[in-house]
Amino acid sequence: MLSERRLEVLRAIVQDYVGTEEPVGSKALTERHRLGVSPATVRNDMAVLEEEGYIAQPHTSAGRIPTDKGYRLFVDRLAGVKPLSTPERRAIQNFLDGAVDLDDVVGRTVRLLAQLTRQVAVVQYPSLTRSTVRHVELLSLAPARLMLVLITDTGRVEQRLIDCQTPFGETSLSDLRARLNSRVVGRRFTDVPPLVQDLPESFEADDRATVSTVLATLLETLVEEAEERLMIGGTANLTRFGHDFPLTIRPVLEALEEQVVLLKLLGEANESGMAVRIGHENAYEGLNSTSVVSVGYGSGGETVAKLGVVGPTRMDYPGTMGAVRAVARYVGQILAES
Repeated sequence: MLSERRLEVLRAIVQDYVGTEEPVGSKALTERHRLGVSPATVRNDMAVLEEEGYIAQPHTSAGRIPTDKGYRLFVDRLAGVKPLSTPERRAIQNFLDGAVDLDDVVGRTVRLLAQLTRQVAVVQYPSLTRSTVRHVELLSLAPARLMLVLITDTGRVEQRLIDCQTPFGETSLSDLRARLNSRVVGRRFTDVPPLVQDLPESFEADDRATVSTVLATLLETLVEEAEERLMIGGTANLTRFGHDFPLTIRPVLEALEEQVVLLKLLGEANESGMAVRIGHENAYEGLNSTSVVSVGYGSGGETVAKLGVVGPTRMDYPGTMGAVRAVARYVGQILAES
């Protein structure tokens, strides 16, 4: 276990290196921070931190920089989440409140996160499999052609065209719409199939085939393949950190193009807490020089997806964590009100 003084020295090294981009020496630390000890004592503390693997010396400099292990200790024990200022919170709310639909919410969230953190922003769309039914609409397009519209609690809208074997009248259509909504509204998708399986039997014999076709289409929509959608923005921000990536940023850019990689980075959406993965904690080799800060978002205490940012390990962790958490909270409020 490191002493409190050495933890303070590590905190100072991380803060200075993130702020100045320059390796940090003992003299600079004692000048910039009230450590209450001499430069010689700080040098001794830095030697212990280096021996323990928390800081390292770049071969071209006399100063030290944090390692992945050092950043991890900083995030776990030394970094509080920096709260956003009142103007920042108001700006987030005003920007997101203007969204007109789910695509717009996700698009605005990506742009906002990229601007606030000056990192690469990644936002996962809410998954149907973790949603509840808000409304089912049935529309007649022709005597034997219908449109089914499924609206979820997260504002997602799915549309399906249905070709019927025989014409389906407006009275029957209205009846089916009412009975369907009375059974499924507010229900989790996984709960719906047994709730509607006996519905065809309650209709006249001539209408049962069409009702069965509508239900089959609805259930196919509910049990969609586990296709996860992402939106990414702010990739150009990486060019500001070229010297933070060994040799080239190409492996990072290639990793960001792989949706499966990004989904694994964000983690399982039922993990609602903040997750920070630093450097080599990211399983994908191309991202070993980056850190990922992610958190779940949703409405009513239910996490439906994740959002986060990807940037160099030399990042402002308290500020980034605060921005990610604040944006997730506002997106959840918008979903709850939509």
